Amino acid sequence: MLDARELRQGAKGNIFVSSLFVANKVYAIAEKGDHKAKVIIDKMPLATGIAFNNGSLFVATNTKIVRYDNVEDNLDKLAEPKVIYDKLPGGEDHSWKYLRIKGDKLYFNIGAPCNICDPGEYAKIYRMNLDGTGIETIASGVRNTVGFDFDPKTGDLWFTNNGRDWLSEELPNDTLNHVTAPGKQHFGFPYCHQGNIPDPEFGWGKSCDDYAKPAALLGPHAGVLGMKFYTGKMFPAKYQGAMFLALHGPWNRSKKYNGVYVAWPDGKGGAKVEPFMTGFVENDTYLGRPVDFLVMKDGSLLVSDDHAGAIYRISYGK
Repeated sequence: MLDARELRQGAKGNIFVSSLFVANKVYAIAEKGDHKAKVIIDKMPLATGIAFNNGSLFVATNTKIVRYDNVEDNLDKLAEPKVIYDKLPGGEDHSWKYLRIKGDKLYFNIGAPCNICDPGEYAKIYRMNLDGTGIETIASGVRNTVGFDFDPKTGDLWFTNNGRDWLSEELPNDTLNHVTAPGKQHFGFPYCHQGNIPDPEFGWGKSCDDYAKPAALLGPHAGVLGMKFYTGKMFPAKYQGAMFLALHGPWNRSKKYNGVYVAWPDGKGGAKVEPFMTGFVENDTYLGRPVDFLVMKDGSLLVSDDHAGAIYRISYGK
Protein backbone atom coordinates (compact mmCIF):
# COMPACT_ATOMS: atom_id res chain seq x y z
CA MET A 1 0.00 0.00 0.00
CA LEU A 2 1.82 3.06 -1.28
CA ASP A 3 2.90 5.58 1.37
CA ALA A 4 0.82 4.15 4.27
CA ARG A 5 0.68 6.62 7.15
CA GLU A 6 -2.12 7.09 9.71
CA LEU A 7 -4.45 4.28 10.77
CA ARG A 8 -8.02 4.63 12.06
CA GLN A 9 -10.95 2.18 12.22
CA GLY A 10 -14.60 2.73 11.46
CA ALA A 11 -17.53 1.43 13.50
CA LYS A 12 -18.21 -1.29 10.89
CA GLY A 13 -14.65 -2.56 10.94
CA ASN A 14 -13.16 -0.78 7.93
CA ILE A 15 -9.57 0.32 8.45
CA PHE A 16 -8.74 3.72 7.00
CA VAL A 17 -5.18 4.48 5.92
CA SER A 18 -3.88 7.90 4.93
CA SER A 19 -0.79 8.86 2.93
CA LEU A 20 1.59 11.79 2.56
CA PHE A 21 3.94 13.02 -0.19
CA VAL A 22 3.78 10.20 -2.70
CA ALA A 23 0.32 8.66 -2.90
CA ASN A 24 -2.00 11.58 -2.07
CA LYS A 25 -4.70 9.03 -1.27
CA VAL A 26 -6.85 7.65 1.53
CA TYR A 27 -7.50 3.90 1.50
CA ALA A 28 -10.06 1.62 3.13
CA ILE A 29 -9.41 -2.02 4.05
CA ALA A 30 -12.12 -4.40 5.22
CA GLU A 31 -11.33 -5.94 8.60
CA LYS A 32 -12.28 -9.38 7.27
CA GLY A 33 -11.83 -10.96 3.86
CA ASP A 34 -8.94 -10.47 1.44
CA HIS A 35 -7.70 -7.24 3.08
CA LYS A 36 -7.28 -5.55 -0.30
CA ALA A 37 -6.94 -1.79 -0.13
CA LYS A 38 -9.62 0.31 -1.85
CA VAL A 39 -8.79 3.91 -2.78
CA ILE A 40 -11.64 6.05 -1.46
CA ILE A 41 -10.00 9.48 -1.82
CA ASP A 42 -7.52 10.25 -4.60
CA LYS A 43 -5.43 13.19 -5.75
CA MET A 44 -5.63 15.00 -2.42
CA PRO A 45 -2.14 16.36 -1.65
CA LEU A 46 -0.91 15.79 1.92
CA ALA A 47 -4.08 13.89 2.86
CA THR A 48 -2.41 12.69 6.03
CA GLY A 49 -4.57 13.58 9.02
CA ILE A 50 -7.57 11.28 9.51
CA ALA A 51 -10.02 10.57 12.33
CA PHE A 52 -13.27 8.62 12.51
CA ASN A 53 -16.26 9.67 14.61
CA ASN A 54 -19.98 8.76 14.54
CA GLY A 55 -19.91 7.43 10.99
CA SER A 56 -17.86 10.32 9.62
CA LEU A 57 -14.26 10.44 8.42
CA PHE A 58 -12.38 13.67 9.10
CA VAL A 59 -9.49 14.33 6.69
CA ALA A 60 -6.92 17.11 7.06
CA THR A 61 -4.51 18.42 4.44
CA ASN A 62 -2.08 21.29 5.04
CA THR A 63 -4.78 23.86 4.23
CA LYS A 64 -8.12 22.52 5.45
CA ILE A 65 -10.06 19.95 7.45
CA VAL A 66 -13.07 18.29 5.82
CA ARG A 67 -15.63 15.69 6.90
CA TYR A 68 -17.09 12.83 4.86
CA ASP A 69 -20.39 11.60 6.33
CA ASN A 70 -21.73 8.03 6.26
CA VAL A 71 -18.40 6.98 4.86
CA GLU A 72 -18.64 3.23 5.52
CA ASP A 73 -21.92 3.00 3.60
CA ASN A 74 -20.46 4.80 0.58
CA LEU A 75 -16.95 3.43 0.10
CA ASP A 76 -17.46 3.07 -3.67
CA LYS A 77 -18.32 6.74 -4.02
CA LEU A 78 -18.05 9.10 -1.08
CA ALA A 79 -20.40 12.03 -0.81
CA GLU A 80 -18.94 15.48 -1.25
CA PRO A 81 -17.10 16.48 1.92
CA LYS A 82 -18.20 19.25 4.24
CA VAL A 83 -15.48 21.81 4.92
CA ILE A 84 -14.98 22.06 8.68
CA TYR A 85 -12.07 24.51 8.72
CA ASP A 86 -10.22 26.10 5.79
CA LYS A 87 -7.84 28.53 7.48
CA LEU A 88 -4.87 26.24 8.07
CA PRO A 89 -1.68 28.03 7.01
CA GLY A 90 -0.55 25.55 4.35
CA GLY A 91 3.10 25.64 3.36
CA GLU A 92 5.58 22.79 3.10
CA ASP A 93 7.78 22.18 6.15
CA HIS A 94 5.88 20.24 8.84
CA SER A 95 2.53 21.29 7.37
CA TRP A 96 0.89 17.84 7.31
CA LYS A 97 -1.60 17.05 10.04
CA TYR A 98 -2.24 14.47 12.73
CA LEU A 99 -5.78 14.20 14.12
CA ARG A 100 -7.34 12.78 17.27
CA ILE A 101 -10.90 13.10 18.53
CA LYS A 102 -11.65 13.05 22.23
CA GLY A 103 -15.25 13.60 23.29
CA ASP A 104 -16.62 16.50 21.27
CA LYS A 105 -13.20 17.98 20.41
CA LEU A 106 -10.93 17.54 17.41
CA TYR A 107 -7.19 17.91 18.15
CA PHE A 108 -4.68 18.85 15.43
CA ASN A 109 -1.14 20.14 15.05
CA ILE A 110 0.38 23.07 13.19
CA GLY A 111 4.10 22.42 12.84
CA ALA A 112 6.83 25.04 12.59
CA PRO A 113 7.26 26.31 8.98
CA CYS A 114 11.03 25.88 9.19
CA ASN A 115 13.90 23.99 10.73
CA ILE A 116 14.50 26.77 13.27
CA CYS A 117 12.74 30.15 13.36
CA ASP A 118 10.37 32.28 15.40
CA PRO A 119 7.18 30.32 14.64
CA GLY A 120 4.50 32.83 15.64
CA GLU A 121 1.17 30.98 15.74
CA TYR A 122 2.76 27.85 14.33
CA ALA A 123 4.43 25.11 16.43
CA LYS A 124 1.34 24.37 18.51
CA ILE A 125 -1.27 21.73 19.22
CA TYR A 126 -4.82 23.03 18.91
CA ARG A 127 -8.29 21.71 19.47
CA MET A 128 -11.68 22.78 18.14
CA ASN A 129 -15.29 21.73 18.28
CA LEU A 130 -16.23 19.09 15.74
CA ASP A 131 -17.95 21.76 13.63
CA GLY A 132 -14.74 23.83 13.36
CA THR A 133 -15.63 26.48 15.93
CA GLY A 134 -14.04 27.33 19.26
CA ILE A 135 -10.33 26.89 18.46
CA GLU A 136 -8.07 26.69 21.54
CA THR A 137 -4.33 26.29 22.04
CA ILE A 138 -3.46 23.15 24.00
CA ALA A 139 0.36 23.24 23.86
CA SER A 140 2.91 25.74 22.52
CA GLY A 141 6.57 25.45 21.54
CA VAL A 142 5.96 22.14 19.73
CA ARG A 143 8.20 22.08 16.65
CA ASN A 144 6.59 19.15 14.86
CA THR A 145 4.34 16.54 16.42
CA VAL A 146 3.01 13.74 14.24
CA GLY A 147 1.69 11.60 17.06
CA PHE A 148 -0.44 12.18 20.14
CA ASP A 149 -2.93 10.27 22.22
CA PHE A 150 -4.77 10.38 25.54
CA ASP A 151 -3.95 8.31 28.60
CA PRO A 152 -7.05 6.12 29.10
CA LYS A 153 -6.59 6.30 32.88
CA THR A 154 -6.08 10.04 33.37
CA GLY A 155 -7.24 11.59 30.10
CA ASP A 156 -3.93 13.48 29.82
CA LEU A 157 -2.54 14.24 26.37
CA TRP A 158 0.90 12.84 25.49
CA PHE A 159 2.70 13.70 22.25
CA THR A 160 5.86 13.03 20.27
CA ASN A 161 7.98 15.88 18.94
CA ASN A 162 10.71 16.11 16.31
CA GLY A 163 13.75 18.18 17.32
CA ARG A 164 15.57 20.64 15.08
CA ASP A 165 18.13 19.61 12.46
CA TRP A 166 21.71 20.72 11.79
CA LEU A 167 22.76 21.40 15.38
CA SER A 168 24.85 18.22 15.40
CA GLU A 169 24.45 14.56 14.50
CA GLU A 170 24.00 13.60 18.15
CA LEU A 171 21.84 16.50 19.32
CA PRO A 172 19.11 17.31 19.97
CA ASN A 173 16.95 14.30 20.81
CA ASP A 174 13.39 13.89 19.66
CA THR A 175 11.09 13.77 22.67
CA LEU A 176 8.00 12.30 24.28
CA ASN A 177 5.98 14.92 26.14
CA HIS A 178 3.15 15.07 28.68
CA VAL A 179 0.57 17.86 28.79
CA THR A 180 -0.43 18.44 32.40
CA ALA A 181 -1.84 21.96 32.08
CA PRO A 182 -3.64 22.32 28.72
CA GLY A 183 -3.12 25.73 27.13
CA LYS A 184 -0.54 26.82 29.72
CA GLN A 185 2.61 24.88 28.83
CA HIS A 186 5.34 25.88 26.40
CA PHE A 187 7.63 23.03 25.34
CA GLY A 188 10.61 25.14 24.33
CA PHE A 189 10.77 25.57 20.56
CA PRO A 190 12.65 27.54 19.24
CA TYR A 191 14.40 28.64 22.43
CA CYS A 192 15.29 25.36 24.11
CA HIS A 193 15.72 21.82 22.76
CA GLN A 194 15.20 18.48 24.57
CA GLY A 195 14.62 20.41 27.80
CA ASN A 196 18.24 21.40 28.45
CA ILE A 197 19.95 22.80 25.31
CA PRO A 198 19.47 26.52 24.57
CA ASP A 199 19.33 27.20 20.84
CA PRO A 200 22.53 28.92 19.62
CA GLU A 201 20.48 31.75 18.07
CA PHE A 202 17.02 31.87 19.64
CA GLY A 203 18.08 30.67 23.08
CA TRP A 204 20.22 33.71 23.80
CA GLY A 205 18.99 35.24 27.07
CA LYS A 206 16.52 32.38 27.65
CA SER A 207 16.51 29.68 30.33
CA CYS A 208 15.47 26.11 29.66
CA ASP A 209 14.05 26.07 33.18
CA ASP A 210 11.22 28.29 31.93
CA TYR A 211 9.82 25.61 29.63
CA ALA A 212 8.09 22.27 30.13
CA LYS A 213 10.53 19.37 30.32
CA PRO A 214 10.15 16.31 28.10
CA ALA A 215 8.91 13.07 29.64
CA ALA A 216 11.60 11.11 27.78
CA LEU A 217 14.40 11.57 25.25
CA LEU A 218 14.03 9.29 22.23
CA GLY A 219 17.31 9.66 20.36
CA PRO A 220 18.92 12.20 18.01
CA HIS A 221 16.88 12.92 14.90
CA ALA A 222 14.82 9.81 15.58
CA GLY A 223 11.94 11.02 13.41
CA VAL A 224 9.43 9.87 16.01
CA LEU A 225 5.93 9.90 14.53
CA GLY A 226 2.78 8.08 15.64
CA MET A 227 1.98 7.09 19.20
CA LYS A 228 -0.86 5.09 20.70
CA PHE A 229 -1.81 3.95 24.18
CA TYR A 230 -2.38 0.22 24.17
CA THR A 231 -5.99 -0.38 25.22
CA GLY A 232 -6.28 -4.05 24.28
CA LYS A 233 -6.14 -7.18 26.42
CA MET A 234 -4.24 -9.59 24.14
CA PHE A 235 -0.72 -8.46 25.09
CA PRO A 236 0.81 -9.29 28.49
CA ALA A 237 -0.24 -7.11 31.41
CA LYS A 238 2.95 -5.02 31.32
CA TYR A 239 1.87 -3.53 27.97
CA GLN A 240 -1.65 -2.58 29.01
CA GLY A 241 -1.67 1.18 29.48
CA ALA A 242 1.72 1.57 27.80
CA MET A 243 2.41 3.83 24.83
CA PHE A 244 3.65 2.52 21.49
CA LEU A 245 5.96 4.94 19.63
CA ALA A 246 6.97 4.83 15.96
CA LEU A 247 10.56 5.94 15.40
CA HIS A 248 10.56 6.54 11.65
CA GLY A 249 14.32 7.10 11.61
CA PRO A 250 16.67 9.95 10.69
CA TRP A 251 16.66 11.35 7.17
CA ASN A 252 19.96 13.23 7.43
CA ARG A 253 22.03 11.39 10.05
CA SER A 254 25.03 9.32 8.94
CA LYS A 255 24.00 6.26 10.98
CA LYS A 256 20.41 5.07 10.52
CA TYR A 257 18.22 3.59 13.24
CA ASN A 258 14.49 3.23 13.87
CA GLY A 259 11.85 0.86 15.16
CA VAL A 260 8.76 0.48 17.30
CA TYR A 261 9.34 1.43 20.93
CA VAL A 262 7.15 1.19 24.00
CA ALA A 263 6.96 3.67 26.89
CA TRP A 264 5.40 3.51 30.33
CA PRO A 265 4.33 6.61 32.30
CA ASP A 266 6.31 6.66 35.54
CA GLY A 267 3.62 8.46 37.54
CA LYS A 268 5.83 11.54 37.92
CA GLY A 269 5.27 13.14 34.52
CA GLY A 270 8.06 11.17 32.87
CA ALA A 271 8.30 7.82 31.11
CA LYS A 272 10.65 4.89 30.68
CA VAL A 273 11.24 3.68 27.12
CA GLU A 274 12.50 0.44 25.58
CA PRO A 275 12.61 -1.14 22.09
CA PHE A 276 9.73 -3.39 21.05
CA MET A 277 10.21 -4.20 17.34
CA THR A 278 13.42 -3.52 15.42
CA GLY A 279 15.18 -4.94 12.36
CA PHE A 280 14.08 -2.27 9.88
CA VAL A 281 17.70 -1.26 9.07
CA GLU A 282 20.25 -3.41 7.22
CA ASN A 283 23.67 -2.22 6.04
CA ASP A 284 22.64 1.27 7.11
CA THR A 285 19.72 1.17 4.67
CA TYR A 286 16.05 1.27 5.60
CA LEU A 287 14.02 -1.82 4.88
CA GLY A 288 11.00 -0.24 6.53
CA ARG A 289 9.99 2.86 8.47
CA PRO A 290 7.14 2.58 11.02
CA VAL A 291 4.62 5.42 11.18
CA ASP A 292 1.41 4.82 13.14
CA PHE A 293 -0.62 2.31 15.15
CA LEU A 294 -4.11 0.92 15.51
CA VAL A 295 -5.27 -1.30 18.38
CA MET A 296 -7.73 -3.84 16.97
CA LYS A 297 -10.80 -5.14 18.78
CA ASP A 298 -9.07 -8.45 19.49
CA GLY A 299 -6.12 -6.64 21.08
CA SER A 300 -3.68 -7.13 18.20
CA LEU A 301 -1.70 -4.10 17.01
CA LEU A 302 -1.43 -2.78 13.46
CA VAL A 303 1.68 -0.83 12.43
CA SER A 304 1.87 1.19 9.21
CA ASP A 305 5.11 1.47 7.21
CA ASP A 306 5.25 4.15 4.53
CA HIS A 307 8.64 3.04 3.21
CA ALA A 308 7.73 -0.59 2.56
CA GLY A 309 4.12 0.29 1.75
CA ALA A 310 2.90 -2.22 4.29
CA ILE A 311 0.74 -2.69 7.36
CA TYR A 312 1.90 -5.25 9.93
CA ARG A 313 -0.27 -7.04 12.46
CA ILE A 314 1.34 -7.94 15.79
CA SER A 315 -0.42 -10.51 17.94
CA TYR A 316 0.50 -12.37 21.11
CA GLY A 317 -0.08 -16.04 21.72
CA LYS A 318 0.75 -18.01 24.83
